[in-house]
Amino acid sequence: MEVKQLRKDAAAILRAALKAADPSEAVAAALRRRRDLDKYERILVVGAGKAGGTMARAAEKVLGKRIAAGVVNVKDGDPAKTRRIELVPCGHPVPDERGAAGAARIAEVCAKAGPRDLVLCLISGGASALMPAPAEGITLAEKQDATRLLLASGATIHELNAVRKHISTLKGGQLARLAAPAKVVSLILSDVVGDDLDVIGSGPTAPDASTFATALGVLDKYGLRGKVPGSVRERLERAETETPKAGERLFAKVENQIVGSNQKSLEAALAAAKSLGYRSLILASTIEGETRDVARMHAAIARQIREYGQPLKSPACVISGGETTVTIRGSGKGGRNQEFALAAALDIAGLDRVLVLSAGTDGTDGPTDAAGALADGATVTRASTDARQALAENASYAYFAELGDLVITGPTGTNVMDLHLVLVG
Repeated sequence: MEVKQLRKDAAAILRAALKAADPSEAVAAALRRRRDLDKYERILVVGAGKAGGTMARAAEKVLGKRIAAGVVNVKDGDPAKTRRIELVPCGHPVPDERGAAGAARIAEVCAKAGPRDLVLCLISGGASALMPAPAEGITLAEKQDATRLLLASGATIHELNAVRKHISTLKGGQLARLAAPAKVVSLILSDVVGDDLDVIGSGPTAPDASTFATALGVLDKYGLRGKVPGSVRERLERAETETPKAGERLFAKVENQIVGSNQKSLEAALAAAKSLGYRSLILASTIEGETRDVARMHAAIARQIREYGQPLKSPACVISGGETTVTIRGSGKGGRNQEFALAAALDIAGLDRVLVLSAGTDGTDGPTDAAGALADGATVTRASTDARQALAENASYAYFAELGDLVITGPTGTNVMDLHLVLVG
């Protein structure tokens, strides 16, 4: 099987994975399955995320005039158009005042919900940044300062969320508390490894396991108690109103449903690969770690298949997903998926009939218009630029642009992390 065919097949497999993550189909299907929609006096729609516009449009298509009101915060440039649900364009990944204003509107809608109402919450990747709602006495700038300090200190996403939830008014189950005693149904598109409900969008409708003491412990761990803004430190030390916990009565009327995830996309990719005649397997949907290291591991699998027919005989397709991390060392332009392809290209150099594709399902890889890139055994010899130098400079975008090997999908309207393909013909 020639590389030209591998490229064609990889594109088809990627399309199948993206279709499975289509939030429009996922939201519509979830709502059509419900048999209780007519019993509510009003249906109110709120939410936030990179797929917010697509999800809101799908909700309108199914619910139509039954929607009494709605506010969903979306990323700048979201092309979706709605009639009954207001879409509020906001800054991402850096939250802005438009996001805070939209979040205040969302809180107002939830607070007015009654016991006979349904609050439909639409959450997708990016919701944390797109729905910033600082707690009373804390400004958006102060909350951002605290977040930046935590990120620079190397705090994990769970540690970061423990602090953010306790200096916010909607995160950590607080949106659900505001909406009580209404029925709350959250339809969630997961962009988090493991699909943890309290991590996706900082869990606005999920019970929060962390406490004020947890948040203070995080600050102390990284020596930040004296460095964060005073308003943040004082709120955490006062510990007045704790976030809602598992077992509280309000959660008896809350449903959190994951309608799209990386795993679902990988399963669709697997089915597509098999239909194209590849012996196929899913390696994992929880791949994390330094991008270059993960890419080299995938390249090693390609070599093992080519040389020993393990873990699959060719034609083979190995599929994985998750979200890796790039350590910035240079001043070049790119994203984790383009860097993945470039690192893999170095290790599959010279291999016949081998292709590696890595792409972000949201269609945007880093600060670029590419979703990712693909590489084969001849990639490093076809380019005029030295691949190792490009990798050292984090300049994967220019490298693959020259070769015409960027994966360009345009905005997909979804976000379920990344897809990695290793094809051996």
